[in-house]
Amino acid sequence: MVKSLCGVHKLALVLLVVGGLNWGLVGLFDWNLVTALFGSVPMIERAVYVLVGLSAVFMLLSGMCKKCGACCQSGGMKAAEGEKKA
Repeated sequence: MVKSLCGVHKLALVLLVVGGLNWGLVGLFDWNLVTALFGSVPMIERAVYVLVGLSAVFMLLSGMCKKCGACCQSGGMKAAEGEKKA
């Protein structure tokens, strides 16, 4: 699946994984990886959070990507629509 993704989708996926792991660490151990890495530079820390949030919104709305149409058609919103019609 990752091989068929365009560069923007790959970046968004990496950011979502980082964000998900970070929230898992916060929930399980009360330890924030982003703060541990970038806590001394609050602007970078905040930028990471903004990028993770934007990547989540992008992935939610990216069912119409023209560069990697195969990835969006194979498992995204279009596949779910096809299941409803069948």
